[in-house]
Amino acid sequence: MVSSSLQATNRGDDIEMADFNPTLNEDQLTIQKWVHDFAVDVMRPNAEEWDEREEFPWPIVEQAAEIGLYGWEFLANAMFNDPTGLTMPVALEELFWGDAGIGMAIMGSGLAAAGIASSGTQDQVMEWVPQCYGDAKNIQTGAFAASEPDAGSDVGGYRTSARYDEAKDEWVLNGTKAWITNGGMADIHVVIGVVDPELGSKGHASFIVPPGTKGLSQGQKYKKHGIRASHTAEVVLDDVRVPGRCLLGGKEKLDERLARVRRGEKGNAQAAMQTFEATRPAVGAQAIGVARAAYEYSLDYAKEREAFGRKIIMNQSIAFMLADMATEIEATRLLIWRGAWLGKQKGFVNAEGSMAKLKAGRVATHVTERAIQILGGYGYTREYPVERWHRDAKIHDIFEGTEQIQQLVISRAISGLRIE
Repeated sequence: MVSSSLQATNRGDDIEMADFNPTLNEDQLTIQKWVHDFAVDVMRPNAEEWDEREEFPWPIVEQAAEIGLYGWEFLANAMFNDPTGLTMPVALEELFWGDAGIGMAIMGSGLAAAGIASSGTQDQVMEWVPQCYGDAKNIQTGAFAASEPDAGSDVGGYRTSARYDEAKDEWVLNGTKAWITNGGMADIHVVIGVVDPELGSKGHASFIVPPGTKGLSQGQKYKKHGIRASHTAEVVLDDVRVPGRCLLGGKEKLDERLARVRRGEKGNAQAAMQTFEATRPAVGAQAIGVARAAYEYSLDYAKEREAFGRKIIMNQSIAFMLADMATEIEATRLLIWRGAWLGKQKGFVNAEGSMAKLKAGRVATHVTERAIQILGGYGYTREYPVERWHRDAKIHDIFEGTEQIQQLVISRAISGLRIE
């Protein structure tokens, strides 16, 4: 039980940690079963095939769209219309329990949609977010292009330029983006460009690149260790011209922000931190879905497999591994749910979102590795799914901020110091 004496102090009305209630309501339980059934009936039977093909699973995404799982409406309801913050983590855990690669293919467009929603005007959100998804008869995708070949976690190292052509009211984008989910194949690209290099990360802006825009192309498609059904590629921008209205938030707002930065005025750093923190429990939920899949499979295997005349789970060395796996998964899920709830209440104190993501990435890699150990030689073969889950787990230690970035964020939060 979380002590009621722990309170968030970064907002006017204190948030009692004892108010956190890790119990799902009826609607959340219905969504949990709905997504789980889709994972069982559609994702699991096709997971191995699409992992081997290393292609975007269009038929599976189409089925997800037909039932409303792939679409802006589901994302909006799960993220914005849920006061508890738990609906999205619950859905993501079930989706990635089904398969992480297919799960990322279904959820990848949400990165672009979230980028538009967080930076765009209401008119821009209404115009562009639906185009990230299309509909069940015409599936479309979105991509959020931020990282670059020489700058992943180092956002201050971005080099993609964004120059304003005042005569034509157009922005001209040049550069290369790397490791982009749906990169190059997407209908809508949200691109982070450097407007003023002298201001570092504070001189960035976000732009919509509409479908069919000249100069945008796909670079190399990465052959990945895991989540291989998710399309990941470079995005090359060669004199890409987009209308002025494609600057998210508008030019007036950008000019005002840049002027404040040049005057040395500090923005609301805590609000920015809360924005990033709020997305990290969702990534943790993805990781714990993979971990749970591996744990459940290895538990069933240990109860069936015999060696030396008895089920291998009767050996403490196996049983204790499973006990630790179960404990770590349960503890991590509570950390994820608590982080998601705090994000909804805007009540982060010690970077709890990063804590959830950090712990979940570690647990997923550890649990899936232990699952291979329990299956022994079989676990190391591609005839059994645990090796795929192990490959899929590792990315959660890397994207959305590496393990070390999470540690940096947490250490700054708990110390109040600028740890470097």
